[in-house]
Amino acid sequence: MGSVGVSLDQPGKEVPWQVKVAQKQQQCRDAIPAAWLLPPSILESLVFPLDKTPNRLLDLDIPRKSGLLSDREIKITEDYTVVELLAKLASGEFSSLEVTTAFAKRAAIAQQLTSCLTEVFFDQALARAKYLDQCRSEGKLVGPLHGLPVSIKDSFQVVGTEACIGYVSFLGKTSDANSPLVDTLLGLGAVLYVKTNIPQTLMTADSDNNVFGRTLNPHNTALNAGGSSGGEGALIAFRGSPLGVGTDVGGSIRIPALCCGTYGFKPTSSRIPYGGQANPGLAGMKPIVASAGPLANDFEALQIFSEAVIDSTPALLDSTVLDVPWRRLDNDTPARLRLGVLPADPLYPLHPPVKRALAEACKKLQAAGHELIELNVSECRVADVTELAGHLFTLAPAAAKAKIDASGEPVVPSVLRMSGVPQLGDQTLTSSLADLDSLHKLAALTVKRQEVAEDWRKIWVDNKLDAVISPAAQNTAVAHDTYSWVPYTVLENLLDYPACVIPFGKASKQQDGDAMKIPPGQGGPDYDPELQDGAPCSIQVFTSRMRDEECLRAARVVDGCLNKESSS
Repeated sequence: MGSVGVSLDQPGKEVPWQVKVAQKQQQCRDAIPAAWLLPPSILESLVFPLDKTPNRLLDLDIPRKSGLLSDREIKITEDYTVVELLAKLASGEFSSLEVTTAFAKRAAIAQQLTSCLTEVFFDQALARAKYLDQCRSEGKLVGPLHGLPVSIKDSFQVVGTEACIGYVSFLGKTSDANSPLVDTLLGLGAVLYVKTNIPQTLMTADSDNNVFGRTLNPHNTALNAGGSSGGEGALIAFRGSPLGVGTDVGGSIRIPALCCGTYGFKPTSSRIPYGGQANPGLAGMKPIVASAGPLANDFEALQIFSEAVIDSTPALLDSTVLDVPWRRLDNDTPARLRLGVLPADPLYPLHPPVKRALAEACKKLQAAGHELIELNVSECRVADVTELAGHLFTLAPAAAKAKIDASGEPVVPSVLRMSGVPQLGDQTLTSSLADLDSLHKLAALTVKRQEVAEDWRKIWVDNKLDAVISPAAQNTAVAHDTYSWVPYTVLENLLDYPACVIPFGKASKQQDGDAMKIPPGQGGPDYDPELQDGAPCSIQVFTSRMRDEECLRAARVVDGCLNKESSS
């Protein structure tokens, strides 16, 4: 760890939070090998400050121009899906050492430009890659992910690293045991090499904290990368990882996916190991149960991850996991799906590019022979769910605040923006809770939650739906600290539905040229056609609870229809 001139070992003196952060940040800088630092010519081509200026990093092709990656390393990181990489690793055409080195180099570049990483352990990763290559030379593949680099969100524990999740008060606490999913991935043959950035409290869509700074969107550094798995979204979009793992309690896999133009899958809770993570709130308080799941640049990677992890019987390592095997669906993929279309809620209107992307997706799906059923706004209850989720999330607000206050660090702007409950609509629920204590409030919210679940049961049955397509958000990526409530993702968390985000199209100032300011009485960020030009758009596909296999099957059909070059 680099020195900043103040010792942390001064008896009787509380070290200022700024000093702790400075030392951690120096440690992070030192973790990047000197040979992998960007040359001055690259930095001189950018306009600073990066978060205030729309530097379009992906268009600039910095990894190639930097000279830090060989042509073969560029090809490894850019030209292959996860399926193709695994095949080449299994055949020996690629070694795990060279694939891990290529993605580690690219991750190092991504970090210098977007602040997407937290913990970096390249040396250990390269040593593991060599071990896996030796295993392969002896005729043994460790598992279905043999030799593949996999990035993970900062909240997962990896022995010998920290999991401070953006809290200064958590700095200096080294993990002495792996999270069960970490051990699961190692058992499957993966190579873990980096952990990725998150928001303070893990409860906003802007991955910004006082320890690691703000994660920037590689499509446009003036736009947010999403949260809370924003580091994963940025890293994967930059192709610094072929496959990443995030978590999702209100959209925290799907929002980074939609902001950064990647695929993302939130499974039903407890199907993928979630235990043993650093906790941002009150231990044991889980009014909405979070899920762990994958992000990637190709759809098939979502299935590979989900199937491999669930097939490994993770309940042997994690008591929070449902011991339910991955189901092989008997029938072939249906040629014709019956798809519900989730309408925009009037309180959370869609931005023009999102509205256009959804309309174009529906048109393509209908042209391909799929049957689309427009669902009823009042029956879907998107705004009601958002208010209900807001109350559930704020049942114990003091826990996260105490972790911030413990170090004296300030609350970051995005957390301040998202404090409280949405103040929209008739607020009948909010007023009915005003005089209740916490226990009776939880009971009342649970009753309301079951009412919503019953309404949605009727929607599935009455319409005989295979899946529902919807916007993943009312917006694309937006200016930093302006992302608002998450109505179109928290719906699936409250109902515990599996949901998949599929990239489809981009915002265009030519096609979506009219600015949009959200008026009083409605929620969401404003739309700036100039700033958001080129931001990725996406479509969300979801099914009912525990139908993860059907969700991915339907999403594959939708992806094949919308992005034919991605279909298989």
